[in-house]
Amino acid sequence: MTIFYEARETIDPEQREVNLFQRLPGVLEDARARSSAIAEQLAGIDLPTMDSRQALASIPVMRKQQLLARQHALRSDNTQGDAAEKQRVFGGFSTIGWGDVRRVFASPGPIYEPESHRPDYWGFARALYAAGFRKHELIHNCFSYHFTPAGSMIETGGHALGCTVFPGGVGQTDQQVMAMMDLQPRYYAGTPSFLRIIVEKAAEQGLRLPVERALFSGEAFPPSLRDWFAERGITGYEAYGSADLGLVAYETSAREGLVLAEDLILEIVRPGTNDPVPVGQVGEIVVTTFNPDYPLIRFGTGDLSAILPGLSPCGRTNMRIRGWMGRADQTTKVRGLFVHPGQVAQVIKRHPEIHAGRLEVTGATGQDTMVFKAELTAAEPRVLAAIAESVRDLTKLRAEVIPVDVGSLPNDGKVIDDQRSYE
Repeated sequence: MTIFYEARETIDPEQREVNLFQRLPGVLEDARARSSAIAEQLAGIDLPTMDSRQALASIPVMRKQQLLARQHALRSDNTQGDAAEKQRVFGGFSTIGWGDVRRVFASPGPIYEPESHRPDYWGFARALYAAGFRKHELIHNCFSYHFTPAGSMIETGGHALGCTVFPGGVGQTDQQVMAMMDLQPRYYAGTPSFLRIIVEKAAEQGLRLPVERALFSGEAFPPSLRDWFAERGITGYEAYGSADLGLVAYETSAREGLVLAEDLILEIVRPGTNDPVPVGQVGEIVVTTFNPDYPLIRFGTGDLSAILPGLSPCGRTNMRIRGWMGRADQTTKVRGLFVHPGQVAQVIKRHPEIHAGRLEVTGATGQDTMVFKAELTAAEPRVLAAIAESVRDLTKLRAEVIPVDVGSLPNDGKVIDDQRSYE
């Protein structure tokens, strides 16, 4: 039996890149024609030229806050009809409405997301397969079926594999143990922390769960926790996705980062900007999905990661990321004013001498202090003064500018480091 869900997981990576960017102009054209929100995002863009990563980077990133704001702005519209519902409920991003939308979900915000009738709409069958899930088995699904799409992500993916799914949901630990002992599922899907609770509850009763494999998401899955499950006979893998995009990347037997799903383009950009960073640098995950029902173009997830160079030893040839590394939105308030990552990025753009920059905020409550650390090859006084002036111009706040060696700032995606303590 093949270890790959589809043969295209192993195609030549350069050919995959060619295929994606040959398809992209058509994907964008269809999205612009069917989605009013995408039409606005792509206004003035010459779509036939969108055939490379460099060209794609000319399209402005659309971040989750903007999606939320657009949905909120349209919710007071009482116009009736399918087209009106697509506008009012989904902010004009969805290309389908009631009837074609099989389910609608609500994530915090609330942000409403559609699920269409397409099999494996969220793409999670690929991640389940990489985790060792196979047909004619039972999945005990402990992702929530309430409001958010996590439960449906696993259920639709499991059905695409030919699995049966038990909708366990969250909570009711004693009943979870009972159901597992009665039904004897080999597979679990949910958060790692909840499975640990269930395992420990079963142990209190002198029981050993039948679960052998697990797909985790929604939380960090560090090696220490992976080893804890392995000691109890459970092999766990993790997947990264979102309620907007579905599956983005998944772990394989190689245990080296997360391999990207097919039918999407992933970029890592400097937080608060539209600009991709070099391979290996930490930044915000930005995804262009080829989902025709909910086409999101250069969608900023707000999550931090970095691209891993090279190919996975498992044989899959798609790009890899390091996994979830924190949140990209580092906006903070200093002396009553908000300071945004985009403002720091503007300072760096104004001064080509800066290789990298980082704003550090320290001080006790009411005594905030800002320091702008700049990687410079030559720390001339006039350069430092000009940088300080730019910081003040863009943030309306004063900051001391401290030159540091090139390459000395941490590669952690942070451009604003709030070191204040509020205890």
